[in-house]
Amino acid sequence: MFMETIMMKRFELSELIRSDNFIDGKWVTAASGKRFAVTDPATGKVIAQVADSGYADARAATDAAARAFPAWRDALPKDRAAVLHCWHALIVENADALGRLISLEQGKPFAEGRGEVMYGASYVAWFAEEATRIYGDIIPQQQRGKRMSAIKEPVGIVAAITPWNFPLAMIARKIAPALAAGCTVVGKPAEDTPLTALALMILAHEAGVPAGALNLISASRENAQAAVADWLEDGRVRKITFTGSTPVGKYLARESAGTLKKLSLELGGNAPFIVFDDADLDAAVAGLMASKFRNGGQTCVCPNRVYVQSSVYDRFAALLTKRVAALKVAPATDPEAQIGPMINARAVEKIERHVNDAIRHGARALTGGKRLSELGANYYAPTVLADATPDMQLSCEETFGPVVPLFRFNDEAQAVRAANDTPFGLASYFYSQDARRIDRVSRLLEAGIVGINEGAISSEAAPFGGVKESGYEREGSKYGLDDYLSIKYLCQGNLA
Repeated sequence: MFMETIMMKRFELSELIRSDNFIDGKWVTAASGKRFAVTDPATGKVIAQVADSGYADARAATDAAARAFPAWRDALPKDRAAVLHCWHALIVENADALGRLISLEQGKPFAEGRGEVMYGASYVAWFAEEATRIYGDIIPQQQRGKRMSAIKEPVGIVAAITPWNFPLAMIARKIAPALAAGCTVVGKPAEDTPLTALALMILAHEAGVPAGALNLISASRENAQAAVADWLEDGRVRKITFTGSTPVGKYLARESAGTLKKLSLELGGNAPFIVFDDADLDAAVAGLMASKFRNGGQTCVCPNRVYVQSSVYDRFAALLTKRVAALKVAPATDPEAQIGPMINARAVEKIERHVNDAIRHGARALTGGKRLSELGANYYAPTVLADATPDMQLSCEETFGPVVPLFRFNDEAQAVRAANDTPFGLASYFYSQDARRIDRVSRLLEAGIVGINEGAISSEAAPFGGVKESGYEREGSKYGLDDYLSIKYLCQGNLA
């Protein structure tokens, strides 16, 4: 219905860089005519001047989504699935160019950027399949002459607001289930990294997503609140899906309460990583390296507090320090780069503040602990800090950088108590070879995601989300589609 057979088109990087909003299937400037600069965090050079949107642009996006909703809602699931499959194929076909674009505006090494493309594409493929599996229920008869059933319907227009650290994966993880469910979408990517999301709009349009079914606006940090205010107030927008900080998540929940929207909030974390004395230390170091230093430590699920049992503390610290000291820090253009620049100056300032505070409170830098100014303004050395304590800022604030603080603990109860001593509950990790301990600790940890002898935990087939002040509802997996659907109860009488 919505898609004809098309050839998979491969785009050059320059063809994927757009600077306008994508509304109703067209590229349009902001109503104000204003623009803001997107810069390369490795060099500070301007990549593009993109639309600086406001209230009027958000309203135009919602109007387009409202016009497109009836037809997209009523499309056969197999037709929606076909469009998503085509979008997935186009993303994969252009993985190299998209990976380079991610590296350019976000700073992560190309291998990680391309890996993010494939990770984001996996959600599109997953929900393309799930689009055809939206089942309801026949409720067992309770009275003669009365038939009861429950069906699932798309919630309506979805507003997707995404962060800068995974500019492709986060928006794909939200748009794909929304479109699969039959919803239409309005979206705003982070001001630091809008170009990748705008590039996805090119491919979505090429794949056959109908005009108005998917709309994206960009806005500067100064105008971001004004740009989304209309979506929070407009009753036609029935769901907000957001990944970002807990304070912003709370703001969105408060401001959207007037129209009682559904919300999916994937918020801040303060992930513990526990190494028990019966752990395979080599495996624990490898798992920590994989989980902590992905994207230079700029992930919501990366370990922020590493607890190591006293009897293996020194040995683990030595093994880890050797691996961390060997990491190659360089711009994404260096094919050997393992850690790129941080996203901006504010990020580096926070990392530096946390490290300096820890050292003032008695921590020791086993490696790193300094800026790498010779590389540029936004580089910080991968760091291991020994003798971390709960009174340090990095114990209670998310550092969001390549810093590993090592805390000592004596017994299991102390480790679990320390791990849970946070208002956040997104991810937790622990390493142990004791089967009874694995069962016990996995149940005691207060987190939406628990990695057990594993540092790489993300998958399109698994539910992703947190508890406590890390948010609610889930993304990915079969559960992720439910957040874009509402249940309608049908009761038919007088059948006897």
